[in-house]
Amino acid sequence: MVTTAFGQAELVEEVKIPQRLDGKAWTTHVQLLESKDGDWYVRFAYSTDGSARRGPVTFRGADLERLRKALEKKPRLRTALGFGEE
Repeated sequence: MVTTAFGQAELVEEVKIPQRLDGKAWTTHVQLLESKDGDWYVRFAYSTDGSARRGPVTFRGADLERLRKALEKKPRLRTALGFGEE
């Protein structure tokens, strides 16, 4: 379970995209979350120590390609983002 602004939700699917620039490293998380009431959310976050943090998340073109490829294995998240059908 994770905490969102809307309350507790279950992490259903997640894609992690490692990124690096000028000696700094972080991971961008794209997560499909579902509440106990069946509502779903997509959260974009980043981490430097494994814990997801809110904040601006920026993708370069190559990172978007990696995201598209990673979403091939996450059908519900891919559909939630509008990149294909479940």
